[in-house]
Amino acid sequence: MTDTVVEPAATTDPKRTGSHPRGLYTLFFTEMWERFSYYGMRALLVLFMVDSTRGGLGFSDETATAIYGLYTAAVYLVALPGGWIADRLLGAQKAVWFGGIVIAAGHFVLAVPTMQAFFLGLVLVVLGTGLLKPNISAIVADLYPEGGARRDAGFTIFYMGINVGAALGPLVCSTLGEQLNWHYGFGAAGVGMVLGLIQFRLTAKHLGQAGLHPIAHDKGGTISPETHRKHWMAVWASVAIIAAVVFAGLTGALSFNPVALAKSSANLILGIAAVYFGYLFFFAGLDSDEKKRTFVILVLFFAAATFWSGFEQAGSTLNLFAERYTDRFIGGFEIPAGWYQSLNAVFIIAFAPVFAAFWVNLARRNLDPSIPLKFAIGLLILASGFAVMIFAAHIVTDGGKAGPMWLVTTYLLHTFGELCLSPVGLSSVTKLAPKRFVGQMMGIWFLAASLGNLIAGLMAGRFSADRVEEMPDLYLQIVMTTAGMGILLLILVRPLRKMMVGVK
Repeated sequence: MTDTVVEPAATTDPKRTGSHPRGLYTLFFTEMWERFSYYGMRALLVLFMVDSTRGGLGFSDETATAIYGLYTAAVYLVALPGGWIADRLLGAQKAVWFGGIVIAAGHFVLAVPTMQAFFLGLVLVVLGTGLLKPNISAIVADLYPEGGARRDAGFTIFYMGINVGAALGPLVCSTLGEQLNWHYGFGAAGVGMVLGLIQFRLTAKHLGQAGLHPIAHDKGGTISPETHRKHWMAVWASVAIIAAVVFAGLTGALSFNPVALAKSSANLILGIAAVYFGYLFFFAGLDSDEKKRTFVILVLFFAAATFWSGFEQAGSTLNLFAERYTDRFIGGFEIPAGWYQSLNAVFIIAFAPVFAAFWVNLARRNLDPSIPLKFAIGLLILASGFAVMIFAAHIVTDGGKAGPMWLVTTYLLHTFGELCLSPVGLSSVTKLAPKRFVGQMMGIWFLAASLGNLIAGLMAGRFSADRVEEMPDLYLQIVMTTAGMGILLLILVRPLRKMMVGVK
């Protein structure tokens, strides 16, 4: 977020476990429990909203998936102010701590069986995630001031914590939510976050100075009291506005149409992206090579948004397919639909090392695919996963139930697509962006993920239990959209590579 960094604790803290700082394991388990709570709740979200027989909200599929899209999109958007608050006011450690408290409060509010509590809980989880998620990764980086292979290895271990939590959360929360009571599942997510907070507080000493203080950003190297006061005023003014809007919505003074709001938000993000890239191309003083690399980022922006619009069907259409149209019985036990949400994380843990070794092996032979080619491959593999769902949907339209392997295969292919595209996404921005705009470009990259999530929610709303016969054609449309973008990228690979001046 800024050019000035505080010297991290890793330079002075000798306490290590093996070759890594002990603080890494503090962050590993904190993030594991936070992802446990996030993905555990996410596995229940759409199922709870559409349920009308077991205490759910009884929303239509279109409304429920639009809310889901708004929620997941907001999580990406609030990471930007969350990082800003940590950099300038709280420091990353305090941001993680307070963010975790707000997340836990949100999950416990979700456990209260009222409509008002549901929406308030979602808002709290979004705000807390915005504080915690970007800043816990920043602390990991601070533990390795020397960078290099050790930092990469540290992030790999940290990434495993993310996926362990993402795998366990749906198993626990779905079992409680689907088989006992929805609100037990939401409450379990809150308990998971509390466990993460306890662990963080007890072992935070191992982090030392990493992320402890805000990053100085004034010209003199310190934050002046006047600047500090103005920043806090801006934060509290924003909190007051959010609180006023939420209060008006909860009391009925202000009404929201989730579908219309999702469409408006998607258009707003597109407008922001158009204005920003227009500014870069025409008014930012970029030289010819910088403009070429910025154009590559623009293409990848739309490619990433398209990818996430398909990938994020996991929590909506694919989750509903698991509940309604999949034979989930093994013997006399019915597998909770939300368990399928663990598959992506399990496959990531299993296959991420395989893909990493594969890319390294290709690089040794000077055959490592370019960034645009990896994006194209990821999109085509994602499309193949939805092609599988076309066959599964035909089984449903013929009056049967699909076997579990249809979804398992789809999630496996989607994971392979993610492993091609996601790891190179953020790094591609840092390589391609003009040096003086790297921080802003990272924010634009998060906008691509947010846009993809909004589109995913809107696309999912076209699937309906009342129009099952349309399901194969709807999956075909997703295949054509994602594969079409992949094919377009394949066509553009050579010219895009020529534009990537000085980038390997």
